[in-house]
Amino acid sequence: MRGNVTRKVRGALRGTVAVVSAVSAALLVTSCDDGGDAKSGAGQGAAAVRPSPSPTPTSAWDPRPRSIASLGDSITRGFDACSVLKDCPEASWATGTKVDSLARRLLPSPATSSWNFAKTGARMADLPDQMRAAVQQKPQLVTVLVGANDACRNQVSYMTPVDDFRADFESSVAELRKALPKSQLYVASVPDLKRLWTSGRNNSIAKTVWKLGICPTMLRDPDAQDPASEERRAQVDKRVGEYNAVLKDVCGRDKLCRYDGSVHGYDFDGDQLSKWDWFHPSKNGQGRLADMAYREITAVRPSGT
Repeated sequence: MRGNVTRKVRGALRGTVAVVSAVSAALLVTSCDDGGDAKSGAGQGAAAVRPSPSPTPTSAWDPRPRSIASLGDSITRGFDACSVLKDCPEASWATGTKVDSLARRLLPSPATSSWNFAKTGARMADLPDQMRAAVQQKPQLVTVLVGANDACRNQVSYMTPVDDFRADFESSVAELRKALPKSQLYVASVPDLKRLWTSGRNNSIAKTVWKLGICPTMLRDPDAQDPASEERRAQVDKRVGEYNAVLKDVCGRDKLCRYDGSVHGYDFDGDQLSKWDWFHPSKNGQGRLADMAYREITAVRPSGT
C-alpha cells in the first residue's frame, strides 16, 4: 500500500510548479502623440511660437475587462489548496469562486464569464493548445502563469531549452493576436525555486515531503552542500531567470501585454504554502497571487519589472 501511494504521489507531484516568492509585470507599449516645437518662419520677424504641450499619453489597456480565461499549470488549478493530490480550481487565484480571486474582483459574474484552461503538470509546450482553447471563448483578458515545470525536472539536462521555451510562448501570443487582436494578456513570472529551497531547507516537514519527488532539480537532497548539488541548484536558478527574461521580452513587444515580475520576487511563508506539499500555494497563497495580479492589471501604467 505504501509503495502504491508513493508512486501516486510521485506521479502527481513530480514536475508540478513551484510557488515561491514571486514576481512579475509586463511592459505595455503606450501610444502618445508627441507635440513638436512650432517656430515662426525664418525672416518673418515674428517671435517664436511656444511649443504646444504634448497630450497626456493614453493607453489602450482596459483595467476592467469583463471576461477572463486563465492558462498555466497546477498553481492556476489550485492543486493541493483544498485537499491532498487534487486540483481545486474553485480556490484558484485567477478564476476561483471560493476565494477572493482575480475573477471575483474584476467580474460581476465570475462563474459565467471566466474559464480555467490550466492543467496540472503543464509546461510551456502545452501553452499553445491551451491558448487555442481559450480564444474560443473570446475572453477580454487572458492570464498566463507557466514555466516552473520546465525547470522542475528529474535532471538538469531535461529542463526545457530556452529557445524552445521562447518559440512556444511566441506561438501562443501569436495565436491570441490572430484570433483576438484586442484581448489583453497578463503574464506572471516563473516563481523563484531557489528561494523556496532556501526558506524550506530548515523545515523538517518540508524536507520530508520534498523527498517524494517534488521539483527534484532544485529540492532533491535539500541538505546537500557539495559542489555538485550547489551547481545543480545554480543551473536551475539560472534557467528560471532565462525563462523570465523571455516572458518579459516577448510580452514587452506586445502593446496589450503586461508582464508581472512580482510573482518571482514574492517570499511565500509557511501559511501561504500547501500543508500537504510545502510547494504549491495554499488558499492564503492563492490570495497573494490574486493581489499581485489585480494590482498589475488595474494599474494606470504597468510596473515594467
